[in-house]
Amino acid sequence: MAPRTASKTPSRTAPRPTRAERQAAGKALRDKFPRTLHGEWAPAARRTDPVVQIVTSSKGRIPELVPIRYGRMMVSPFTLYRGTANIMAADLARTPATGVTVQACGDCHLMNFGGFATPERQIIFDINDFDETMPGPWEWDVKRLAASMVLASRSNGFSKADQRDAALASVRSYRERMAEFAELTPMEVWYSRIDLDRIFASFSDKESVARFRKRLAKATARSQDQGDVPMMIEDQGGQPVIKDNPPLIYHHQVFHLGKSRSAIEAAFEGYRQSLADDRRALLDHYRLADFALKVVGVGSVGTVCAVFLMVSADNVPLFLQVKQAGPSVLAPFVETGRYPNDGQRIVEGQRLTQASSDIFLGWTTGRQGRHFYVRQLRDVKLKPMVEIFNRTTMTEFGNCAAGRWRGPTPARGMPR
Repeated sequence: MAPRTASKTPSRTAPRPTRAERQAAGKALRDKFPRTLHGEWAPAARRTDPVVQIVTSSKGRIPELVPIRYGRMMVSPFTLYRGTANIMAADLARTPATGVTVQACGDCHLMNFGGFATPERQIIFDINDFDETMPGPWEWDVKRLAASMVLASRSNGFSKADQRDAALASVRSYRERMAEFAELTPMEVWYSRIDLDRIFASFSDKESVARFRKRLAKATARSQDQGDVPMMIEDQGGQPVIKDNPPLIYHHQVFHLGKSRSAIEAAFEGYRQSLADDRRALLDHYRLADFALKVVGVGSVGTVCAVFLMVSADNVPLFLQVKQAGPSVLAPFVETGRYPNDGQRIVEGQRLTQASSDIFLGWTTGRQGRHFYVRQLRDVKLKPMVEIFNRTTMTEFGNCAAGRWRGPTPARGMPR
């Protein structure tokens, strides 16, 4: 997780604390907040019923999609956990914190890590979901990741001892990786990344490695030949359009280019203006051909998630994913962010914490005031198949997830 600078601009000429001074400050905080405190938690006396919190979080979502959300959450305790970051945020807000603030993910569970292609077409391992990102206590992301290790291990039938070992291994990896970063220069930390070959080399289960490599080869090939694009497009009167596959992808009666063209085009232009000049020039080689809703993930189901079908002059397609951006689940418990648009909050948070971000990452505002962010729909993305992990692979994957954080800038709450 990448610590961000304080909202107050620091002096550009004042000396920064040395490595020894930072280490001393950290030890002082540890004396004030001993590690044993972080293992303590009890439900608040007036804690809102979790079921009520889930129902409340469904307000404002597209009604016909809410049952799909609940269905995905009901698969296992782990999938329920994935869709309830708001509940854990409320619980974590009552736990001890050192006061060191970072650009937190806000929904840091095991399934939000994976492989993807950088703009330079290298395949790296990183976190890939930032809907809840916001400056917050560094402890919260680590605890959510550790808890996801327990629940994923439990869903796979592992013993309590193995569940505990997996969680401990992940937080140990985090501690060791942060110690390594502390010895590096800011630029060395900023450019640090983990490529998939390094991930594969860390796995001892060769069968899992072979399976991962096979999936990576397939994902890379799909990207090169535009993956699912042929299956998602059909010809309609000589024009390419998105092929309906309800209830997962369909042309909504309201959110429809044929009925809401001016509003959709205005929102698209807002997104276009959020891009840097070079990305905007590249995007301008394509025109907007179609727009449809698309159900994604667990926690996002029911919000306005959609795809833009873009086509070049030669009708070569490009899909852009549009996701509604609501307030972060951390917002009620941390200092208010500085971005007026939650889509911008997500985009800037992703750029701060991710080693390399999508070239078409941007944000916009819809006609009814909804906030959105936009990125490519697919670009060699490789999600972990946690449900088939054995005990060794689960632990080793957790080690990689916990060890990928970087800290390019000083954290608030720490001396500069």
